[in-house]
Amino acid sequence: MKKLIWTLLVATIGLLLGCNDKDSNESEVKVMKKKKAVVYQVFTRLFGNTNTSNKPWGTIEENGVGKFADFNDKALSEIRDLGITHIWYTGVPHHAVINDYTAFGISNDDPDVVKGRAGSPYAVKDYYNVNPDLATNPAKRLGEFKALINRTHLHQMKVLIDIVPNHVARNYEGLTNPEGVVDFGAQDDTSVEYHQSNNFYYIPDSKFKVPDWENSYSPLGNNNNPLEDNKFTEVPAKWTGNGSRLPQPHFNDWYETVKINYGVRPDGSKDFDELPDSYGQMDYKAHFEFWKTKEVPDSWIKFRDIALYWLDFGVDGFRFDMAEMVPVEFWSFMNSSIKMKNPEAFLLAEVYNPQLYRAYIRKGKMDYLYDKVELYDSIKHIMQGHGWTDHIPVVQKGLQDIEHNMLHFLENHDEQRIASPDFVGRAEVAKPAMVVSATLSTSPTMLYFGQEVGEPGAEEAGFGNPTRTSIFDYIGVPNHQRWVNNHKYDGGQLSNKEKSLRDFYKRLLNFTITSDALMGDYQEIHFYNKEHTENYDHRLLSYVRWVDDEKLIVISNFDTEKQYDIEFKLPPEIIKKWKLNGKHYKLVEQLYGEVNCELNINSELGIINLEMEPLESFIFKIKE
Repeated sequence: MKKLIWTLLVATIGLLLGCNDKDSNESEVKVMKKKKAVVYQVFTRLFGNTNTSNKPWGTIEENGVGKFADFNDKALSEIRDLGITHIWYTGVPHHAVINDYTAFGISNDDPDVVKGRAGSPYAVKDYYNVNPDLATNPAKRLGEFKALINRTHLHQMKVLIDIVPNHVARNYEGLTNPEGVVDFGAQDDTSVEYHQSNNFYYIPDSKFKVPDWENSYSPLGNNNNPLEDNKFTEVPAKWTGNGSRLPQPHFNDWYETVKINYGVRPDGSKDFDELPDSYGQMDYKAHFEFWKTKEVPDSWIKFRDIALYWLDFGVDGFRFDMAEMVPVEFWSFMNSSIKMKNPEAFLLAEVYNPQLYRAYIRKGKMDYLYDKVELYDSIKHIMQGHGWTDHIPVVQKGLQDIEHNMLHFLENHDEQRIASPDFVGRAEVAKPAMVVSATLSTSPTMLYFGQEVGEPGAEEAGFGNPTRTSIFDYIGVPNHQRWVNNHKYDGGQLSNKEKSLRDFYKRLLNFTITSDALMGDYQEIHFYNKEHTENYDHRLLSYVRWVDDEKLIVISNFDTEKQYDIEFKLPPEIIKKWKLNGKHYKLVEQLYGEVNCELNINSELGIINLEMEPLESFIFKIKE
């Protein structure tokens, strides 16, 4: 019965979830029927791999690889029970790999333009199919992914995959294109550097040259491969994915990719209609109508059709790689088309320039952007001991109008693992940071697989460097593998410390997806306490979140050694807003429920006597 009640609860939450289909610039209006979204980013090829060899530059046979089938009902049930609402299956589209699939009609990839043996998931080779590494039977790989989507949906979670609009693999080759779909570049005029209808930029009268390898680097780590000959035929050479216009890109360029032409001329001028500023105040339907009568570059149409194909396939949304490298007008065209098909599609973009945030949300019709440069970087500095919590309320105030659209995270595939020595070296240091990241705003929260068990990313994988779990190599993920426990998915091999950490994440995330207050109002009370509370300092952070029937006080201690014994204050302004007319209120702690505290009100000032251990956080709910 308990399991049934939980299933019904999660199902109800699932129906309420989804992206916000109202105007993006109405972020301050709270939609109370919706709850927090929590995205679980999982590197698909690594999740179910139980091979522990971890040989540098190891082959798929030596180091193993995870499969779609590894996400069985038990695995998905455990992910859902962690408090997850959306799974971002990273690395699903077919990208270049160093493995022989010619028996399935797939051409071999050249190591000279592939990073690592397993290849970069952001060098997509075929947008209408999936990575054959992930299939038990590569001939039926699309069917296996479809089955995974269906299983995920049965467990009341939404499915996200990557779309990488800025670039594709140098050897792009669509083998299973739908009828009428022509490959990128197949109809390009390669005699000119630029044409609006071309999919790529060219360097006429030139031949592509493999970069000069640095630091004794060799593709595949000096392992022999017949295609590794320091050559790759591409005539004429194309611009490289990061914009390099050299026939021989630098080793640090994105040499394995070529840049997509969106109708931006080499001088930076635009060969398409610009979107009037007034459209920043309009909904996706108006954007869709705007583009219906406009001629747009061919690349726009190709990527729109890719997105619609995957929506028809059952995918619920996308994570867009390096979105700011693509014109905002394209996103208006693309995302309005997506929303017309599925208004609840979840659209997440990687944008790092704060000056572009509002344009990509309002004119580009993005639902969510990474909050990396503002919140993540600030929290990282605090965790490392050289940042002050004073900066967090300042960040939140600066993003107040778009706070719902700024997805929060502490790890992803591009960032260092928290437990790596180059970050902080201890997974527990993330506890107060994760409480703040998950409860500070109405935005979604993202968790990277293995974060919940303290994965340090220590492997010498080959192309990938330690501190980040490699996205380029066949590798095992040790802490995570102990939770997988030979596909029992029960944490049977975890240490007590790792089990305790996962329990913390589970408690926190499940609270966030059920709390109404976390989709309500926010006010910082940090600076009031810095001024009025003895011993309260810049290693503590506090704020309140509320709706009429749920009032929360959040307090976090970021210090790894210091215990705080303080007379915490709830300012008179909050007492009045919350209409607290009594003298004493019981506080119920929402994570562990073990803290017995009272809020005592004296002359319209709330007082809570607190003892806080290092790295401890409290989420108090006022019992009225």
